[in-house]
Amino acid sequence: MFQSLARLSPDSILGLMAQYRADTAPNKVDLGVGVYRDVAGNTPVLRCVRQAEQAVIYNQNTKSYVAPGGREEFNMRVEELVLGNTPGLTQQRYRTAQTPGGSGALRVGAELIRLSAPTATVYVSNPSWANHPALLGSSGLKLESYPYYDPAAHVLKFIETLEYLDQARVGDVVLLHACCHNPTGADWSLSQWQQVLDLLKHRQLIPFIDLAYQGFGRGLNEDVEGLRLIFAALPEALVAVSFSKNLGLYRERVGALIVQCEDSNRAEAVHSHVLKVARSIYSMPPDHGAAIAALVMGDATLKEDWVVELNSMRTRIEDMRALLTRHLNEATASTKFDFIKSQRGMFSLLGVSSKIVDQLRQRHVYMTADSRMNLAGIMPHNVAYVAESISICDS
Repeated sequence: MFQSLARLSPDSILGLMAQYRADTAPNKVDLGVGVYRDVAGNTPVLRCVRQAEQAVIYNQNTKSYVAPGGREEFNMRVEELVLGNTPGLTQQRYRTAQTPGGSGALRVGAELIRLSAPTATVYVSNPSWANHPALLGSSGLKLESYPYYDPAAHVLKFIETLEYLDQARVGDVVLLHACCHNPTGADWSLSQWQQVLDLLKHRQLIPFIDLAYQGFGRGLNEDVEGLRLIFAALPEALVAVSFSKNLGLYRERVGALIVQCEDSNRAEAVHSHVLKVARSIYSMPPDHGAAIAALVMGDATLKEDWVVELNSMRTRIEDMRALLTRHLNEATASTKFDFIKSQRGMFSLLGVSSKIVDQLRQRHVYMTADSRMNLAGIMPHNVAYVAESISICDS
């Protein structure tokens, strides 16, 4: 049976991780893997998560399954956090299902789209997160890229975005990054979100929003302003939510899919298909991380502490953006890298060739082949070396 299967090349990110681990240089720097790190280089367990986890374990009296849709309290808290008081809440026009991480939400959403509109095209930004095509395309959906960002000029291609999507067919789907665009760090302004909304309405396109970094850009509420604008105005929309970054629950795989429909009856019908899809893929989502997240979001004291910790994580990344920009300006005697400090979230696209990325690895500075940097890998003790290495390799 298996004789026809040749060994595949390692996943690019996993391969980069292995290459970094094998490097014995004391000054090596990991800017590749997309996890948050504090100034000590650790991906910490948040205080609020430790407290919530202890309470969850103490009060837990069973390990039985929850349900294909997951923990109801978690789903309710996610809706409140993401959508606030948008009209769909009072009208009961959307339903939420807990999923194994944001990746699980993207895949379940893709399967739902395929069931509903198998001939629809899903438009994905260029560039986008490397796993978007695999998660969506492996469902059988047709994918197409729309222009989003010019890595050489370090600017959004916003006019090109609108012009390209204006050619999409009625019922096609557009994948949007809610905030902290991966891999560029370049986000739309609220006025640009409004223009995108106008286009979606005019062309009758369905938005599928990936929300992986809520709180890492400008704040918990600020990072979903565009998303809420769309959900308040359109009859149908989907959002995939992840709590890997903002609660640090990477290995617990905590996510959710929210689907909004034109009315409550349609939402209930669609939700039945979401549950069937979930049942056919993984049967039941894991509960431990969702129980922790629900408690943090639902307990006033824990949520207050979470906001404090999340603000400090965001501030650390902003500080490293500014510090790296300053060192690059000094090392290159130019302002060509000023774009880094104006972007949001953990990532920035350096905009150099793969050859230069290889040269940087020779200097033990690791980033993905497209020159995406994780700014959480920048530390006060390595920032000067990183800036010097970029300046030398890019000269």
